[in-house]
Amino acid sequence: MNSLLLADQAGELLREEPWYVSAFSNISSLIMTSLPDLNWAGFYLMRGGMLCVGPFQGNPACIHILPGKGVCGTAVVRDETVVVPDVHLFPGHIACDSASASEIVIPVHENGRVRAVLDIDSPLKDRFGAAERECLEALVREIEKQARWD
Repeated sequence: MNSLLLADQAGELLREEPWYVSAFSNISSLIMTSLPDLNWAGFYLMRGGMLCVGPFQGNPACIHILPGKGVCGTAVVRDETVVVPDVHLFPGHIACDSASASEIVIPVHENGRVRAVLDIDSPLKDRFGAAERECLEALVREIEKQARWD
């Protein structure tokens, strides 16, 4: 996996249109078409003190997630990337899609605070290793540099 290439592609999408809704829509599609063995890729946005589903690719998703709940809410509270090799062993996992077996969630910041999370699911256990984490964290850094939230 070429982490620089995926981050560069996301950066180009953001340069074309930095407004988060348009950018996150295209970046979700970019991830789904670039990485194999995924069943969901998208964003949850902080709104009213909880995560609310944002642009994504995949089956319909949970709409609201409280901080501290599930993998996404855990990533918000810890303010760090959370990689789950087997979601069925994660305490409190929220099963939006019963096909999901592993997950990676990365917080997205604006001015030092979590504004969203990038959430990616796979139907395969142990799908997300060090290479995927590095690649997706580089992509999120590009979002943090360029996304516009207004």
